[in-house]
Amino acid sequence: MMNKLSGRDGVLLSIILIGVASVVGLSQWLDSHRPANSATVEDEQLYLTGTTVRRVCLGFNGLAADWYWMRSLQYVGGKLLNAHQGIGLDNLSPLNLKLLAPLLDAATTLDPEFMEPYEYAAIILPGVNVADAIRIINKGIAANPSAWRLYQHLGYIYWQQKTFSAAADAYGRGAAIPGAPPWMQAMKAKMLDEGGSPDTAREIYVHMYQEAKDDQVKEMARRHLMRLDSVNERDGLRKILAAYQSRSGRCPESWKDLEPVFRPLRLRRDASGAPLDPAGTPYVLNHAKCEGELDPKSEVPPN
Repeated sequence: MMNKLSGRDGVLLSIILIGVASVVGLSQWLDSHRPANSATVEDEQLYLTGTTVRRVCLGFNGLAADWYWMRSLQYVGGKLLNAHQGIGLDNLSPLNLKLLAPLLDAATTLDPEFMEPYEYAAIILPGVNVADAIRIINKGIAANPSAWRLYQHLGYIYWQQKTFSAAADAYGRGAAIPGAPPWMQAMKAKMLDEGGSPDTAREIYVHMYQEAKDDQVKEMARRHLMRLDSVNERDGLRKILAAYQSRSGRCPESWKDLEPVFRPLRLRRDASGAPLDPAGTPYVLNHAKCEGELDPKSEVPPN
């Protein structure tokens, strides 16, 4: 015997179906009104703002927010694919992403507690429009005053801009929130004392990697950490090569000439004796400069 829905269950099911249908219908309408791809059309249009969509989604704002969030990822991803060049996520200004801020704005207007768009705004948007990035994060703080991670994002933006006093203020305000980790207060002090140091950069990217929800942001932090490690390693190689050149009056013929120096240091090396960068690619010995350099094919970002 088939179970019959109670009146209450039937009403609830009807509401859910109507809500899903409205979001699907909205998505189809937006797609049908998308301009055709053409060399003369540089960007899509933002068809409806978040405020307008809130009025037509019958309370299913979370689903609509997800839609705008996915659109923002597709928008950036499509631009990167079409660029056909290596562009880092933290400097997307060549892509002319003029719709990124409106898309993230719409997602966070529809669901002010949706944290991923705020994180994306903090990490990606400064390379497009710093003022928009700060505005969206402050909007998130106003809607979520107890979310200490938003202050971490705001501090990161100011640190990127080398506005260390503003970064210290952001980290300090976040540190005062119950449940914030102790390192937030430590970051406030670091911003004031040594905001531009490599050690501060390392600490910022370590925390970003540990706290990031978005895989692209986590990957960007990992690449920055590899770059910082490589800078230290190349500085060490530069000193070793300078000492060898001072003793012998010439640059080594190959990395194997430095085997006695490398052995006690326990450097990671390949079978030929070449030291490996943080991505596992051998450093190139530039005889003209007598320096160890990144291989252009390495995953480690250049300085």
